[in-house]
Amino acid sequence: MRLRPNSSERGFTLIEMVVVISLILVLLSIALPMYQRSIVRTKEARLHYDVMTLNKCIQEYSQTKRKAPQSLDELVEAGYLKFIPQDITGRADSWQTEQEESEKAWDPNQPGIAWVHSGSNETSTEGTPYSSWTH
Repeated sequence: MRLRPNSSERGFTLIEMVVVISLILVLLSIALPMYQRSIVRTKEARLHYDVMTLNKCIQEYSQTKRKAPQSLDELVEAGYLKFIPQDITGRADSWQTEQEESEKAWDPNQPGIAWVHSGSNETSTEGTPYSSWTH
């Protein structure tokens, strides 16, 4: 009865190590793209929510004040938002605002922001430009 194995019987063989490392690499090659897609979809969901929230705040501000805001900062100053959220670009200053048409403006002498959309020129996973998302 042996209590200590020979040195040739200890550890893993090179082939066993290569097989284990290969399996790990195969699993990583499957998991990593799925993880990256989920990150992009999370950012897109956040963008949908932020665009909807910004446009809703613009409408509420306009209805309450009977004039459209002149900038997004007015929404923060008036308490409709705590802060301007980041666009999908990762910056809060990249939002693109669309002005009211003077004929349809709350105050024709001072048209303000009608709605907002992303300032990114990238394309979503749905195949549409982020800048076309308005709500």
